Amino acid sequence: MRLTLGDEWTATVAGEPLRSVPRFDFADQRVRVGAYADAKEHEQFLLDTFGSQDWLWDTPDELRFDPMSRELVGAEFQVPGVEAAGSEDCARVPAAPSADPGGLRADEAGDFSFEVTSEICRGPQDTVLTCLRDLDVLDEPLEARIGIAADVALLVQHGAVVGWSLADPVRYLTTGFAAPDPAPPDPATRRLFTECLDIVTTPLLDAVKDRVPAAVARLRAADQALRAQREDRHRAEALLALIGSLLEDYGDR
Repeated sequence: MRLTLGDEWTATVAGEPLRSVPRFDFADQRVRVGAYADAKEHEQFLLDTFGSQDWLWDTPDELRFDPMSRELVGAEFQVPGVEAAGSEDCARVPAAPSADPGGLRADEAGDFSFEVTSEICRGPQDTVLTCLRDLDVLDEPLEARIGIAADVALLVQHGAVVGWSLADPVRYLTTGFAAPDPAPPDPATRRLFTECLDIVTTPLLDAVKDRVPAAVARLRAADQALRAQREDRHRAEALLALIGSLLEDYGDR
């Protein structure tokens, strides 16, 4: 299958998916898949590969390819904005087709723009986050899901990539470039993850910023619960990095 990624730039589904474990940096709202372990290694990784990346005021998602084999070697996705799609739209996200594992091979070497998605749809109990180019994607069936890494898939419609998804996102919670905890998430973390997603998206986020007492109380309760959680500290700290910042900004005035 040949995919259009952006600016009529194409790649072919071929090879194996990425072996790197996804990292969901909750504070920065980014999902990273790559072998780099910190910002310095990421910079070198960009120099050693080609594809899409930040340029001046343009901040597309990243798909990076090896210059020799032209195979996909890394990806970085931005979770779109603070406004989540409504429950009716989220319910329209198709369950089929299932993800088929596969890599990508660029049809030619060269940089391109791979635009960020604009809509986020939350699955039941936040077991999957689906990020779409726009909600019009839901008006027609998906052609394919290409599983480019564990629980990370590109969504394809009419031969073009129209979004991406991350299954079991709480499993991959981390801060910055750190590897996520390999142990399964604690059930309490899953509940807190959903509460934190509610807080950092509208309409609850708007109420927090307006310092509505009930909203601030939920923010403070989430902060306290994360600080008190003795198990699954790595994921709790990942959630706390953003929740604690919001509490500092809006919870004490």
